[in-house]
Amino acid sequence: MKGAGVANGAAKSLDRGARWSALLGLLAERGRLSVGEVVDVLGVSEATVRRDFSDLAAQQLVTRTHGGIVATAVAYDLPARYKQAGADDAKERIAAHAADLVRDGTVVGFNGGTTTSAVARRLAARSDLAMSSTRPAITVVTNALNIATEMVLRPFVRCVSLGGVARPESYELSGPLATMVLNELWLDTVVLGVDAVSGGAGAMCHHEGEAGINALMVERADRVVVVATGAKIGARAFARICLPSRIETVVTDDTADPAAVADLRAAGVTVEVV
Repeated sequence: MKGAGVANGAAKSLDRGARWSALLGLLAERGRLSVGEVVDVLGVSEATVRRDFSDLAAQQLVTRTHGGIVATAVAYDLPARYKQAGADDAKERIAAHAADLVRDGTVVGFNGGTTTSAVARRLAARSDLAMSSTRPAITVVTNALNIATEMVLRPFVRCVSLGGVARPESYELSGPLATMVLNELWLDTVVLGVDAVSGGAGAMCHHEGEAGINALMVERADRVVVVATGAKIGARAFARICLPSRIETVVTDDTADPAAVADLRAAGVTVEVV
């Protein structure tokens, strides 16, 4: 079984946190779950599954349906013309890994894009944050309207949305208003989506307006985590966001050119291939 990583024989000993993590992982893959499906996969009782469904719904992590749950992400997707057809396994692996790099109690920034949106969704599904005694468990600062719409539904997340003018291509806000707000904030980590990244030029994107606000996010952050599928590693785009010296970590997939990965590492960047 893909996703939850829980064998039926061992599932009965799972504590609530591990069950929630498995449930949310399954839900991220399938979009909806029935009681019977979870009983079969995790090997727990129907009563336990129904109780977990109710608890997750109370946390606004899922929406209850007759006999099951669906993902709470109705307003989350980017416009259809900017999405790739079908499931992108590489992007989901990158998202799951990057989401685990965010520490409880910190402030994390997101720019717009399909990969950062996937990371935000995975972050919102982390059961340790949902059950954290710290409130808010994390603070999310974003210039992406779709990410803000998702985050505001999570009771354990404080969501700060930057002002500005929205681009319909990416739902990103930019301009003087976004800059003014961001100049007053500090970020522990920024999860940065890019169109290209290399050891020589650093992080880049195609649109100069997005590059400006993204560069300011980098300037206001202690740690920069770039998330990029393999085709973007070693590539070049129109506008630079930041030099490689400002990037702590790049999370990519195993289709990345090994020579380009080596160039990033030679520039002092940690590259995590998933």
